Amino acid sequence: MGKDFLTWDEFNPALYKLTATLNSGKQSEKKQVQFGMRDFKIEGKWFYVNGRKTMLRGTVENCDFPLTGYAPMDVASWERVFRICRNYGLNHMRFHSFCPPEAAFIAADLVGFYLQPEGPSWPNHGPRLGNGQPIDKYLMDETIALTKEYGNYASYCMLACGNEPSGRWVPWVSKFVDYWKATDPRHVYTGASVGGSWQWQPHNQYHVKAGARGLSWAGSQPESMSDYRAKIDSVKQPYVSHETGQWCAFPNFSEIRKYTGVNKAKNFEIFRDILNDNHMGSMGHDFMMASGKLQAICYKHEIEKTLRTPDYAGFQLLALNDYSGQGTALVGLLDVFFEEKGYINADEFRRFCSPTVPLARIPKFVYTNDEAFHADIEVSHFGAAPLQEAKTVYSIKNEYGKVYAHGTVGTQNIPVGNLCPLGSVDMKLSGITKPQKLNMEIRIEGSDAVNDWDFWVYPAQVELAQGDVYTTDTLDAKAISILQEGGNVLITAAGKIQYGKEVKQYFTPVFWNTSWFKMRPPHTTGIFLNEYHPLFREFPTEYHSNLQWWELLNKAQVMQFTGFPAEFQPTIQSIDTWFINRKIGMLFEANVLNGKLIMTSMDITSKPEKRVVARQMHKAILDYMNSDAFRPTANIAPELIQELFTKVAGDVKSYTKDSPDELKPKIN
Repeated sequence: MGKDFLTWDEFNPALYKLTATLNSGKQSEKKQVQFGMRDFKIEGKWFYVNGRKTMLRGTVENCDFPLTGYAPMDVASWERVFRICRNYGLNHMRFHSFCPPEAAFIAADLVGFYLQPEGPSWPNHGPRLGNGQPIDKYLMDETIALTKEYGNYASYCMLACGNEPSGRWVPWVSKFVDYWKATDPRHVYTGASVGGSWQWQPHNQYHVKAGARGLSWAGSQPESMSDYRAKIDSVKQPYVSHETGQWCAFPNFSEIRKYTGVNKAKNFEIFRDILNDNHMGSMGHDFMMASGKLQAICYKHEIEKTLRTPDYAGFQLLALNDYSGQGTALVGLLDVFFEEKGYINADEFRRFCSPTVPLARIPKFVYTNDEAFHADIEVSHFGAAPLQEAKTVYSIKNEYGKVYAHGTVGTQNIPVGNLCPLGSVDMKLSGITKPQKLNMEIRIEGSDAVNDWDFWVYPAQVELAQGDVYTTDTLDAKAISILQEGGNVLITAAGKIQYGKEVKQYFTPVFWNTSWFKMRPPHTTGIFLNEYHPLFREFPTEYHSNLQWWELLNKAQVMQFTGFPAEFQPTIQSIDTWFINRKIGMLFEANVLNGKLIMTSMDITSKPEKRVVARQMHKAILDYMNSDAFRPTANIAPELIQELFTKVAGDVKSYTKDSPDELKPKIN
């Protein structure tokens, strides 16, 4: 090959073709082999490809191909998948407990994609690894066979024996890694891809492990200051996050018509029937879009948190596309066919998932106009080469494009790596007189690198005009009397709801799915509302959850409206798990007796000096109720409202006697 050969990597997947011809008399035989020249190694806590520090941005492929029931055997199908993944900023794929066919390696070589095949078993559901069962020899034989067949493809970079084993597995995988380290230096090796509770594997060259992933929003408000360094700083080998994400969106029932092969979307049909039975059949698309927007927000912040972490060698999403198994895990920003659902596209996703990503450390996303906004700007840059004299600029705009601030963050050389500081952005907020959402965009000129963050500004001083509204925390005798006389009543029932108490709502959406994890909270996938409703004239919002809603949504009670009229829909509707599809929400308006009523299960009254979003919602509700725009359309009997305080639905049992063991609670 000489000294000047081209190397293969994600940026320049150069390939060579070797042709060998054997001539014997009049007979001749020819064989061609396509290959790439690459060096995939580990130094310290990082992977290096041809000497360049590399961060893996991956997804997990779960062998979910509904049209055929098996993985594609042709190169074109795999090339399509890998190019879609590349378009979403990824450079890596882990194959969950299986090895793809040769066509996948050929396609990955063409695209420039780093692969981790695995042995064909998940030895945790019957077979146990390291106990002397046939699985021990089987996995060894299979990984030897797949490496013999595919080991010279440039894209075959990493190998694991499989997923989350049980048994006396640590000694077994230690020998597995030792064997491969001594046998084949073309790849790097880990014993098994495992969750956070699995033991450490002391012989691994790198780790694929959970534990340093997720968001802390169940217990604290959203911010972008934190990272995962405390979870991995003592790990001496490259650490790749195992199955990052798993944030769910509501089913896309338009997908049903795509199932034209051996599998039919009977699961989606069941979920759609349940939604219809609960008088919300027309809202499926709205629920999918609203929950999808929240899902995308969660993926953005989890990926950025990973990129902010020192010495974090990579992540593997579960997954870029949906998974049809294990009860239906709608964790993908794309559907199972690797097609967009409509709520985020590749350009938007690459803002926070690509070789070069501007990052902002922001202490909070909700402010009052007597405060100042501050963000420290840095960059995660794992491009083909350092950026020379790169100029970073910023702008802060409102939703209509009005520019409130703009300027230069700094100009400097950017090396390959993360945690490169670029400067800071500061803005006094005193000029913002009305509540509104602002957006800060950071752009590195001369490159494709751009990212942005929403934040919200509210007035520091707010006057609550009670007007003619009677406020109470229950439907008491005075409220009944005022309604009978044609007055307006606001019920602030936070913490007092019974009918709906069984639904556990967090700000973040369902994890994986509520069936597989036996109704483990949360049970909801965000909220849906009409952002043009006059209630929200003084409360800036989209039709879906965004970060300003955390204060009102996280661990807040919901109300269940199963007994309400079929046509009734709450003004702020929580989106229930698709397995149950209860009609639930946190605020509704109605004509009651001769008067008008709003009832909410959100806490809009406590600590108003600290909970400025709740205070602004309180003001928006009162101003709306005191306006001519307050004209509810639903007529609700007071008995139904009273039942929200007394009726008990009980917990949902998501399993039967015939369910698989994995879906049943453990009996001690």
